[in-house]
Formats: sequence, structure tokens, C-alpha cells
Amino acid sequence: MFGLKPARRWQPAFYPFKKETFSRRLLARTELAFKGPVFGCRMCGNCLLQETAFICPMECPKGMRNGPCGGVTPEKNCYVDETRKCIWYSIYKRALKKGREEKLLEVLPPLDWNKVGTETWGDVVRQVREIGTGTFISGVLSSDKEKHNRVWDSVFKTVRQPEWWNGDSEYHPAAYQEPASNLETSLRKREFVVATEVTPPLSANSAKLVKGIELVKPFVTAVNFTDASSANPKMSSLACCKIANDLGAEPVLQIAARDTTRIGLQSTVIGINSLGIRNILCVTGDNSKIGPVPISQMNFVDLDSVQMLWILRKMRDEGIYLDGRKIKVPPKFFLGAATAPFAADPELQAIRDQKKVNAGAQFFQTNIIFEPEKLGQWLEQLDKRDVLEKVYILVGVAPMKSYKIAHYLHTKVPGVTIPEKILLRMERAGDGAPEEGIQIVLELIESIKNKRGINGIHLMTLGWEEVVERIITESNLGPPIPPKRD
Repeated sequence: MFGLKPARRWQPAFYPFKKETFSRRLLARTELAFKGPVFGCRMCGNCLLQETAFICPMECPKGMRNGPCGGVTPEKNCYVDETRKCIWYSIYKRALKKGREEKLLEVLPPLDWNKVGTETWGDVVRQVREIGTGTFISGVLSSDKEKHNRVWDSVFKTVRQPEWWNGDSEYHPAAYQEPASNLETSLRKREFVVATEVTPPLSANSAKLVKGIELVKPFVTAVNFTDASSANPKMSSLACCKIANDLGAEPVLQIAARDTTRIGLQSTVIGINSLGIRNILCVTGDNSKIGPVPISQMNFVDLDSVQMLWILRKMRDEGIYLDGRKIKVPPKFFLGAATAPFAADPELQAIRDQKKVNAGAQFFQTNIIFEPEKLGQWLEQLDKRDVLEKVYILVGVAPMKSYKIAHYLHTKVPGVTIPEKILLRMERAGDGAPEEGIQIVLELIESIKNKRGINGIHLMTLGWEEVVERIITESNLGPPIPPKRD
């Protein structure tokens, strides 16, 4: 296995979408001849190697350019291509070994399709000439670390960070003062918040959806609607949010990067404000491999969740579209992201989560948790990175009706792991499995609600909305009193 190309994954290089001069085509072929075998280069047009420990992130089957998805653990390979290890786990491990982990915090741009398939070496040479060849050489060889980094970034950061993106590794707090939503108001007051999900229907009939919303509305602060979870088409999250809002329930719009383009994202977010939707959860989304056949696009996503956060934060706080156009009346929203606390070593996961917070995430919803005792390690790492006070955390819990559901979650849902003792409890419960599933959730909530850094729970009903009232009542969380909103 080649150390610089640990995934051993071959993918074809991109081709440009425009006619290039002979000299640039020749340079591109030369660059590919070297970087292809060594790094698995796909000629993305703005090389990120300097920031990713010299392991190309384009080897990721999902095309993730800002860190791993939530579907990987250190013990498992990539769930999209099970013959390969997670390329981002390799990047993280090498970065830690080389003391370059802080480099991984820079928010890297999506593909620039005007440059895809073209060479990068020429851009580097042109940038070196612009700052002066002598200045570059003396800076790179300088023993002054600050000078070295400044000169190095003046060349390579310019190549990887186009003007329309300008990603950095800094924290960007929200620029507004008044809460954007009831959910944000409750979290700011340090109330222990309960959010839940109502499963979107598979048909155009919304009767069951309405019933589910009415069942949970009195007991929760906000209601989530997934965006084609498990890569399975259902009623859109946007349509469900509109129905919930009309019924007086506060919705959380989920947007999966898997089915979203940068153009569609910006248009959608401008539109939802007119519908009164103020909470947005950005997720990368399950790969289409785990969905029904025929399988749709598996190669890469146009945006990942970090990039979505970056774009939306700038639309809201800076009032600009991705192309730099001014927005006369910027949208208002409370911005969230998903996280998988046990997807990687706590130290590595904290880096990924800090990047999301820096990009704009104001609250986290975790995936389903069955081992609350492990949360402490992850929270400690977030605290070390000064992240814990900058984000609200809702821990995901889910009642299971049967052993079959438990086994499915454990074996089929990326990023979810159920301990053997809980699987055995569900299996031995037999016909009493629904009651056992409720007791397990009540135990989890009891162990979670007093942990420092935890601001609430996200109750994933898995289609079992009827149980929400009982769980909230028996866990002594009580129904929330939603604040008034203009």
C-alpha cells in the first residue's frame, strides 16, 4: 500500500469543459502523469494536498472535501466502497502524526467547474512569480515559522481558495442579536430542549403526517422532517415544514447535500423565509447505495455539509450570494448540523465538529446514541477546542419497537452502533420488545440530561410518534411553553 495514496482507489481524472491551449494541455498531462499514480489525483482544478496531509480527499467515493461523513468508524471501511478504508480517517491520522491537525480546520471550497480538469502547477508558478521568486524561496527556507507560513500561504492558499470562496479556519459567530426561532430562544435560555421527528409520508396523502404533528406538538419545542433519509424518496422536508408551520408547530428543515446543488441551496433558503421556516439542519445525507434501486449518482456531492453551512452563514450574516451579489433583504434562520460523536476517535471527531461550528453551525443534532457513557470523551475534546460554549447540542435517542429494528439500525444505518447488551435486551424481550425499547430510551435520557454541554435531546421516533407523550412525561421533561414570536 502506497503511503501517499492509502485508499488505493482509482478514479478517472476529470476533463475540462472548455478548449485549452496546447501548452496548458501538455502541462495538465504531465501533472496527471505524476500526481495520478502518487496521490490518486483527479485533476479537480484547485489542489488541496497542502491542507490534507498530502493525501488527496478526492479519493473519497462521496467526494467529501472537508472531512469524513458520519458513516465511518475506525474499525470499519467506507460504507460506499467497502473494500477501501476511509480516506479522511487516513488524513486525520497522518495530520495528527505530523502535527498538522490545525490545518484541517480550513473550510475548503467545492469544485470550481470552470477549472475542473485543468492543471494547477501553472497557477502555482504564476503565483510565485507574482510575489517574486526570490521572496518565495527565501520565505520557504526561512527559520522564522511565521514568515514561512505567510509566504507559503500567499502561493498555495491563493490556488486552493478562489476569491468567490475565501474559506478560513476562524470561528464566525452569528451577526444578529434577536433569536431567529423559538428553538433558538429556548436554547439561549438554557432550557433543556426536546426536539423530535415526524416521518414524512411515502405518498401525497398528508393525513398521517398531520396526525403525527398534532400528537407531538404539545410536548416538543421543534419538529424535524428528514430529507429523503436512507436515500429513499418521500415527501420533501420543505413540504412537511410548511404543513407543520400551518399547524402551529415549529419545524426544522433538513437539507441533504446529496440531492442539493449550490444554486438550489441558495434559492431554497431565500424561499423558506417567506414560509416562516427559521431552523435549518445541514446534513451530507446517506449515500444512494443504501437506498432502493435503481441507485442514483454515487460519485460525489456538489456540496458537503460544511460548505452548505459556509454558504448559508454568509447569505444571512453578510447578505451575499456565493457569486458575490448583494441580497437586499437577507434571510433569517438558526443554523444546525448533524454530528456522529462516536464515528471516529474523540480527538479527530472534535476537529470535524469544530470545523462545522467555525463554518456557521449554531446547534448540533447527534445521530442515535446508545452509549451515553462515551459522550464524556467527545465533550471533553470539544471543550479543549473551546467549542462547547459556542454550540448547542441535542443528543439523538430513539425508541425501538422490536429486535428487528434494533438489528437493522446496528447493521444497516451508517454511523449507528448498538451495544451487545442492548441488542440482547431487545431480543430477549420477545413480544414485550416495544416496552423494553421505551425503558431503554428513558434510561438513556436520565443519563444524558444532566451532562455538562448537553442542551437537550432529539427524539427520533422511527415512525412511532404515539410514544412521544409518554417518554416526555415519564422522563420528567414536561411540555415546553413556546415563546411568542413576531
